[in-house]
Amino acid sequence: MTEENIVIEDNDYDKRRREALAEIDNAKFGWFHIRTCIVAGVGFFADAYDIFAINLVVIMLGYVYYGKNSLPPDVDLSLKIATPIGTFIGQFGFGILADLVGRKRMYGVELMIIMISTFAICLVANSYVYDPNSKTFVSNAKVISAQGLMLFLRILLGIGIGGDYPLSAIIASEFATTKRRGAMIAAVFAMQGFGILTAAITSTLAVVAFHSSISATNYSSIDYIWRIVTGVGAVPAFIALYYRLTIPESPRYTMDIERNINKATTDISTVMKYGKYQPREEEVIIKVDAPKPSFHDFFVHFGKWKNGRVLLGTAFSWFALDIAFYGIGLNNNIILQSIGFLGDGKDPYETLYKASVGNIIIAMLGTVPGYWITVFLIDIWGRRPIQLMGFAVLTILFIILGVAYSRLMSINWLFILIFTLSQLFSNFGPNVTTFVVPGEVFPTRYRSTGHGLSAASGKLGAIISQVGFFKLKDIGGAPGSNAFLNWLFVIFAIFMFSGLIVTYFCVPETKNLTLEDLSNEDQKGFVKGIKPKLEVNDNNQVN
Repeated sequence: MTEENIVIEDNDYDKRRREALAEIDNAKFGWFHIRTCIVAGVGFFADAYDIFAINLVVIMLGYVYYGKNSLPPDVDLSLKIATPIGTFIGQFGFGILADLVGRKRMYGVELMIIMISTFAICLVANSYVYDPNSKTFVSNAKVISAQGLMLFLRILLGIGIGGDYPLSAIIASEFATTKRRGAMIAAVFAMQGFGILTAAITSTLAVVAFHSSISATNYSSIDYIWRIVTGVGAVPAFIALYYRLTIPESPRYTMDIERNINKATTDISTVMKYGKYQPREEEVIIKVDAPKPSFHDFFVHFGKWKNGRVLLGTAFSWFALDIAFYGIGLNNNIILQSIGFLGDGKDPYETLYKASVGNIIIAMLGTVPGYWITVFLIDIWGRRPIQLMGFAVLTILFIILGVAYSRLMSINWLFILIFTLSQLFSNFGPNVTTFVVPGEVFPTRYRSTGHGLSAASGKLGAIISQVGFFKLKDIGGAPGSNAFLNWLFVIFAIFMFSGLIVTYFCVPETKNLTLEDLSNEDQKGFVKGIKPKLEVNDNNQVN
């Protein structure tokens, strides 16, 4: 590969760039686009499986380590917020790194973190001091507790999951056609629904398989079950790893950040024709002058209200959504138990079976359909209308759940119906669109950073929500009474309404607009030629 200083008129650079981008934007939807969605989507399948499986695993851990159907509140809370804390770090860190070093270089790293940490979680156990005199382990002298080790590993797992958010969104966005970009990004994210459903199905199958060995006095089989349920989450990540490591670099990154317009235009042509890059032994590198990412440029760009307003809109709407989405999603079983769906907890098989089946019902009727309705409508109706509608409906549903909570408690099927509708309109609404829009509205050099900041804002909301849920849910009653649950729904409604307002004023519609149109930057003269370097030879002649 050789680098040459080739002089081309600035207008020619602009023309080549516009033609290359138009080739991506107007390409025929084909196998390469489908492959991109599958490779990115399988990662999100694993992400959701690992995040929401803890909802069922904590019940199993309660039986194994404490002999009851729940963990102590502080242990339960720490395990549930560990992954969101790690996710917050991963979204922020990987978001920045993908803009600095490239999408391809980082893609797959986060999946390896997910695989390693998931496998390690399956092996955690208490570690005790060994007494050489009695040749036994001292039962009351732990060196490492299983919960402490699991807490660390779930933070590590979260870092990997967090990295998947900006990377998958940006890769899908930058390879997508303008006409189907929303559906492509949404389809990647919609694999979360199948991940949540699969976690519940896996739990159900494992519980049924060990039915004969589960009793009110013997919990050893449950120790196998939670490890099986957790370990299955590493399988899809393992399958997708090779394809992620071999996915090509985004031509937009090559063109606008690496500033190698010749390679970018060649890559676009070969990818659209063959579905992959066709590397050449000798390739002339033509560098262009384009805006470079830097802290100063970042603050100058987002310091303009027209750009800062968009970042505020994507970040706050995601924050508001995750207050409710994770406040409820990670505590489905607490809500199901409060209405008597899980029984009294004395029969571990009944409790685990009903918890797993209850999550299947919610996923089948609300979660999965909501995701895929959005996939099919997002490029027809638009991102902004779906997000506004979702926030509005959720506001109403949470008010109903809060105000009529006492009456609904005695009508299980009606409570579950309304609760399931809230899951439906979370996903046929802001849960998907808050992921899609940040992958479209920022310029290439800050697209991953902007998505990472928006996503991290969401996880900040998830962390606050989990802490608030556990600290507030028993106000006005005995520990475990969930006496304040009705008011928590009202609080969720307030945040949904705030998301509605911010979306209305700050989030733009992105349907049928190119990524360059949405960047809020003048594309005329965006790239310029670099003057050739002058070299002096041995005869003092200028080359």
